Amino acid sequence: MDALSDVLRVAHLTGGVFLHADFFAPWCMAARVAPEHCAPVLGPASSLILYHYVVEGELRVRVDGEDREEFVLGAGDVVLLPRNDLHLVGSDLTLPPVRGSEIIRPPRSGGLFTIHHGGGGKRTRMICGYLGHDSAEQNPVISTLPPLLKLDAKQGGAAEWIRSTFQFAAEEVAAGRPGSETVLAKLSELLFVEAVRRYAQALPQGQTGWLAGLRDPYVARALALLHHDITRPWNVDDLGREVGLSRSALADRFTGLIGMPPMHYIASWRMQVATQKLRNTSASLAQVADSVGYGSEAAFSRAFKKAFGTAPATWRRSNR
Repeated sequence: MDALSDVLRVAHLTGGVFLHADFFAPWCMAARVAPEHCAPVLGPASSLILYHYVVEGELRVRVDGEDREEFVLGAGDVVLLPRNDLHLVGSDLTLPPVRGSEIIRPPRSGGLFTIHHGGGGKRTRMICGYLGHDSAEQNPVISTLPPLLKLDAKQGGAAEWIRSTFQFAAEEVAAGRPGSETVLAKLSELLFVEAVRRYAQALPQGQTGWLAGLRDPYVARALALLHHDITRPWNVDDLGREVGLSRSALADRFTGLIGMPPMHYIASWRMQVATQKLRNTSASLAQVADSVGYGSEAAFSRAFKKAFGTAPATWRRSNR
């Protein structure tokens, strides 16, 4: 498994769709996903990534704040908000925004929430969905993404497949046909992965961070090795030999891009994998310890308490 796939797997992404909206110019809405809109699919501990897919028409969007960049989206475009920030969306963002909670309509017979709002002008249709995930603050990908990601799904390759499938599923939702929400839920997960891949490819030279590290052949190789064998008792000498660099050269290169030395990184990643197993499985503490490279439950418990300030058993009871 490559490093990016491993990081997203541990994030435990769970896709869903909750809203089908019709807007008519002029309009402006302030929005943030409320947990009740995602129930009962997600548990209360999940963090949320929001997305809007434009089926028809055009809209503008920006994260709330005077200095935030404004994006224009047309039919087939998608915007994702990795941290579910409060944002403005509308035909004209200078208008006084209405709160999304004031105009959203509850679902009928277990379907989607709906919105029908605006001034009677040009129509914009969109599908709104979400991904639930674990440990946003610690996940090396999600924590470093910008507040807003735009994905032009009209472009070729994988994006064309996403666009055509989304268009089909959106029509199914509008017609009320069964199974359409399941299609969109799974597509939500693929959509996010495609957006992250494109964002990583477009990073400027000189950029630092986990995703920038994937573009450096030595750091990318080191990340792949660490993620492939998390239980191996790694040291920088062994890792340097595997990637073809000296100990000091690899340490400098890795730290400069990722922001921490390789051994600090693998220790942190082991703790993230451990929290995922504690939260989502019934494995014993000894089994969890063994699965993340600790020779004993006691050693694992000491490392866990140092990282999180509490014993793993106590953490599990609070975060199940």
